[in-house]
Amino acid sequence: MATLPGVSRRQLIGGAVAAATVTGFPMINSGMFRAHAAATKAYSKRAVDLVKQSLVIDMLAPLKIDFRSEYYANPLSEKDAADFRASGITGFHNAVGTGGPDAYAETLGWIAAWQGFAGRNAHVFSLVGKAEDLDRAKREGKCAVIMGVQNSEHFRKVEDVKAFYEIGQRCSQLTYNSQNLLGSGSTERVDGGVTDFGAAIIEAMNKVGMLVDVSHCGDRTTLDAIAISPKPIAITHSNCRALVNHPRVKTDEAIKALGAKGGVMGITGVRMFVSEKEPTTIANMVDHIDHVVKLIGVDHVGVGSDADLNGYDDMPADQYAMLKAGYKSSYAFRDKIDTDGFDHPMKTYDLAEELIRRKYSNENITAILGGNFRRLLGATWA
Repeated sequence: MATLPGVSRRQLIGGAVAAATVTGFPMINSGMFRAHAAATKAYSKRAVDLVKQSLVIDMLAPLKIDFRSEYYANPLSEKDAADFRASGITGFHNAVGTGGPDAYAETLGWIAAWQGFAGRNAHVFSLVGKAEDLDRAKREGKCAVIMGVQNSEHFRKVEDVKAFYEIGQRCSQLTYNSQNLLGSGSTERVDGGVTDFGAAIIEAMNKVGMLVDVSHCGDRTTLDAIAISPKPIAITHSNCRALVNHPRVKTDEAIKALGAKGGVMGITGVRMFVSEKEPTTIANMVDHIDHVVKLIGVDHVGVGSDADLNGYDDMPADQYAMLKAGYKSSYAFRDKIDTDGFDHPMKTYDLAEELIRRKYSNENITAILGGNFRRLLGATWA
């Protein structure tokens, strides 16, 4: 066996064992480590350590993008359990869009189904009621499930906010892409802003401690909500219109207003929100992080992938086609939905590597991976 000049074989082996012991992960080659024993890709020691030590929160991360009841009704597979544990993510904001005339019953059923799923798989998951539950899950090595909804049509009256809070909902997006009784969605031709009913719902959400989310809201509705809410709010999953001209992403005006009120914006890996050109990679995604940092500072940006661990492009073909067909043409879907390099269970490690390449400090990477959203949740859920 060849060794480095001036280093004995005994010293080399001893150093490798010591390095693997320090990180808790096997070293593959000089300075590169597997994040877990079965991993096929190696990461730098710094990236592995940062993900391991950080409280990683994905502020839009459905546990599974699968429209069949068979998934949540059955036990978690060993493979999926291993993927969740290996991902490095502690906080999963489990939210989908509900709506229409049956929104109330549909949302009740959805919350019941997925809280039941988390409860029956308590060896992997724990439910979140307060911000400290995220810290406890991190200590225990579990995945903490934050229950949210990507619309607020299930709030038929103001009192419904408290009722849904009491059964576990901790975040609500004011609108999906279309107009509702609270305000306008991002793909509506005209945005009239937050309605009187919407303002009353925001007040009720602040009162009980439910996070206000405006990710899918139109431009005027986004600005109104930020102005109306006395507490900071979130854009849990969106990107920057200065980089991509898409109606579902946010203007610099909105991003600056969010930061001025203490809010946090989660950057998403949905391909058409990341770049208008190909290839679309994780580097393009981090361009949006850079843009938010330049506008409002590193304390106001995080991650909201808007996907499960494997992303959209691994969905069954029939469900994938149905998903794309459910949106207006302005969504401008391309062949792929996921961003290259951010489309697998270990994507947080790839993100950490790109942030390291951009020369972010360890403190700032930890803030982006979840510290900023942890601070926001602690403030708004109080």
